[in-house]
Amino acid sequence: MPVTHDIAGEISRENRQDHPVVNHLQKQVANAFVLYGNYKHYHWQTFGPLFRDLHLMFDEFAKEVLETSDGIAERIRMIGPDIECVQLREMQETASVHSAVRDQSMREMIEEADANLMVVIKDMRDAARIADENNDPGTVDLLSKTVRVHEKHEWFLRQVLKKRDGLVV
Repeated sequence: MPVTHDIAGEISRENRQDHPVVNHLQKQVANAFVLYGNYKHYHWQTFGPLFRDLHLMFDEFAKEVLETSDGIAERIRMIGPDIECVQLREMQETASVHSAVRDQSMREMIEEADANLMVVIKDMRDAARIADENNDPGTVDLLSKTVRVHEKHEWFLRQVLKKRDGLVV
């Protein structure tokens, strides 16, 4: 039995709530839910000449980001502790991104979404580095796959902002 306990500690199953890898994962669960809520807000509030394209894009983004939340939450449980933020208020407090602002132009909504994604991408890259430093390849792999979802979304938004077609300034 002592060998199993030693191995368990070595493979991260004994991580505490205050472990840096766990802290980063907790934040990413919260970020995913805030982004999901924001994308649905933008989806519902879309208007203008690019209505259909933006309406569909934000709905696609919402679905994709929601799918990432489960893998991150399950990873937290795999390596030890409970998910800390389970209520919406806690998610907003834990997240490093902010909820969507009301009464914005399409350009402002897209700029806000893009700015939030840049924060998430940076956070995930930092988290992957910390997971790697803590010999946690499972978390590194998960974050590597998940950050690509956000990088794709940011790329799409950046292209819309560059083009400027039909966006109300």
